[in-house]
Amino acid sequence: MSSAAPTFTHPAQVSEALRAHGYALLPPQDVAALAGCKVADLDSLLPSWEQLELDNYLKDGGRYRRRRHACFVQTPQELNQAPHRAHWQPVEYNALHGGMHRLFEPVLAETVANPAWQGLVNGIGSLCFAARPQPAWYVEAHQFRIDTTDGIGRPTPEGAHRDGVDFVAVLLVARHEIKGGETRIFEADGPNGKRFTLSEPWSLLLMDDAVVIHESTPIQPLTDHGHRDTLVLTYRAGCFQGESN
Repeated sequence: MSSAAPTFTHPAQVSEALRAHGYALLPPQDVAALAGCKVADLDSLLPSWEQLELDNYLKDGGRYRRRRHACFVQTPQELNQAPHRAHWQPVEYNALHGGMHRLFEPVLAETVANPAWQGLVNGIGSLCFAARPQPAWYVEAHQFRIDTTDGIGRPTPEGAHRDGVDFVAVLLVARHEIKGGETRIFEADGPNGKRFTLSEPWSLLLMDDAVVIHESTPIQPLTDHGHRDTLVLTYRAGCFQGESN
């Protein structure tokens, strides 16, 4: 597996990068432009990561993950929030936590109403529509904080995986006093892979979930305590996971 600093994709070449490599990387300024705002506007979302709730479903018994969850339906014309629902994945995609209906605390209403949030979901959805036209995307949004409460925090305790959707977007929101948290992407049906560490807040990794599998390595504190915040958005055609078309 080759190791390198993140190589960013020109916004006009995202669809091509997804077809050729299964993923694309955008720097913060391009993510903000995609969301129709400035990076400072995206930063207005940061306080909501201080209000996440403990993930009580971790099978390893850990207390290192906090999160909130929300669902949306996006058409080319509009974005609508769907009723709050449990998050579900089949075991084939998540061997550790698959097959469980995990009902997380919802994303706060004031967070969803923030124009920067709306812009992010819509903007990334527009990349998905361009890469693979659909009548609608069924979007799940996950705010995560992985911390070092247990001495080590695991962003992906299930290991390298796919999510069972069409596209997965991972936005780095913050890194505070940690080492680790390296992103690793592998061909789903091949030997090749890439690894890099997202370090700039609001950097975006967009992946074709059918083509690549992904994981993030554990984090450790540099001082007494540290954390890594991310926003993960998944886009699925047809319906939410656990529903029939």
